[in-house]
Amino acid sequence: MGQLLGPDFPSDIGLAVSGGGDSMAMLYLAHNWTRVWGVRLHVVTVDHGFRPESADEAAMVARECSELGWPHATLRWHWDGLGNKMDAARRGRLEMIDRWRGVLGHVLMAHTRDDLAETFLMRLARGSGVEGLSAMTASRTVRHGGAHPLTAPEFDGALPQQSKVVKGGPGRSGAFRVVRPCLTMTRTELRHYLRTLQGRWVEDPSNDDPAYRRVRVRQALPALAELGLDVTTLADTAERMARARDALGARAVQVWKEVGQEGRASHTPTGEILLDRSGYEAVERDTQLRLLAAALQWVSSAEYRPRIAPLDALLERLLAGGAGTLHGCEARMERDTLRVFREFKAVQGLIQPLGQGDGRVRLWDGRWQIQGTGAEGDFIRALGEDGWTQIGEKPEAAPPFHSARSLPSLWRGDTLVACHALGRTETPGTRLWPMGQETGSFARFLLSH
Repeated sequence: MGQLLGPDFPSDIGLAVSGGGDSMAMLYLAHNWTRVWGVRLHVVTVDHGFRPESADEAAMVARECSELGWPHATLRWHWDGLGNKMDAARRGRLEMIDRWRGVLGHVLMAHTRDDLAETFLMRLARGSGVEGLSAMTASRTVRHGGAHPLTAPEFDGALPQQSKVVKGGPGRSGAFRVVRPCLTMTRTELRHYLRTLQGRWVEDPSNDDPAYRRVRVRQALPALAELGLDVTTLADTAERMARARDALGARAVQVWKEVGQEGRASHTPTGEILLDRSGYEAVERDTQLRLLAAALQWVSSAEYRPRIAPLDALLERLLAGGAGTLHGCEARMERDTLRVFREFKAVQGLIQPLGQGDGRVRLWDGRWQIQGTGAEGDFIRALGEDGWTQIGEKPEAAPPFHSARSLPSLWRGDTLVACHALGRTETPGTRLWPMGQETGSFARFLLSH
């Protein structure tokens, strides 16, 4: 904890505790640690509702926190039935925690060395490269900008302080740090602490259900250990891959500074990534893939990089002078430039009302921040062909039509009011800008992703 959070420790820290052995061990260890450092804990349990016992398990965590003297909240998340259930649950859990945390800047999670080994094997089976096989970090930044407050049916218990006075008025940081203080420990060690401290925990039966890939990998580990592929060896390999990832990332940043730029027109960000064609084509393939993957992730504001197989196929088309779509983006190899921009189909029909009088910051497409008070009925949507034709003469360095049509723009009925990047300025008091993407941010994004 000292290495992860020192020397200036936060006064308050969040803990995500499910009731299982790993997270309950983290709770007891953190409880004892706070007496040394004087830190206040705020505990949260996300009830996914997958099993009838989950509500009782959340109640057990709440009772234990009450005995230890820490506030606790249970958050209720419901799966909409779309996509992979476990991946949706993980994403939903992070979103709910972000809405719960208020001004807390750090939330502890109890991932272990066993988790490193299991994740390594799962990604190896998918054919992942260096990036995918790299170990999860002990601390990482999570952004879920524009989170709206929890409502009464969604939670029981105590919420941390939700806002504080910051520059410009009350608010909170749009990002928080996920901290994993147990990442160097094994599950066996944490169970030892639990028994020594006479702690409580529950065993989730889904942890033994072979319907889940992670469970099948976990059950295969004893046999792999006989071949020398034990948890320690696999986790150590994942950490070495992480060091290789960092070195490759540094190389990509170096190349980016030589051949890349973030799109701008009329001194306004366009949200594109532009790469000098000759410079990009001259570098090694791994760096080409890394820059392309980061550009797609940055433009789409996606949490994950694209999978390696479709990424490799897109790169082949681009190097042949073609174009393609992936990850909600479009990439085109133009005469002198590789241009990566938001795919129009990904935002077509996406409408965001501007709002009346409250001045709150809203998001369009999960990326473009909107602040202002327009006329009644004003809304944000993609520029489209009809908006492009309404602008008339375009400013110098404006993006071409195929890229510009996915830009956010302010509308009043069928009339285009503003699209700053194309010279149509916003109405007074209204502002559009890309979240966390001020000039120079793509280099930082490369290093952190």
